[in-house]
Amino acid sequence: MKIDKSLLTGSTTMLILKLLEQSDMYGYQMIEELEKRSQNVFTLKAGTLYPILHTLEQEGRIESYTKEIPSKRPRKYYMITKNGRKLLDEKKAEWQFYATAVNQVLGGEGYVGV
Repeated sequence: MKIDKSLLTGSTTMLILKLLEQSDMYGYQMIEELEKRSQNVFTLKAGTLYPILHTLEQEGRIESYTKEIPSKRPRKYYMITKNGRKLLDEKKAEWQFYATAVNQVLGGEGYVGV
């Protein structure tokens, strides 16, 4: 099923922070992991991901560091901060509230859809 990309827009920050809550990652690794975990529903382009990472870093939600990789170029890794964890909790609560409201309109709290 093809998903309207506008549905992804509001949740991208939350998904990125969730990945970083679980482990530090570099950009391309985040793109691959999102695709894998979502069975290719979430396919971010670098041009979408990096501006989000830049904004999150400016806001103090994430921090970056460079890691040397043997026989490869150094990679820029990102890690979530305490401030980022707080935002993730807020975004998850917001998502739950939104999803519950949508499910109630579509057919009850347990609505899965067909």
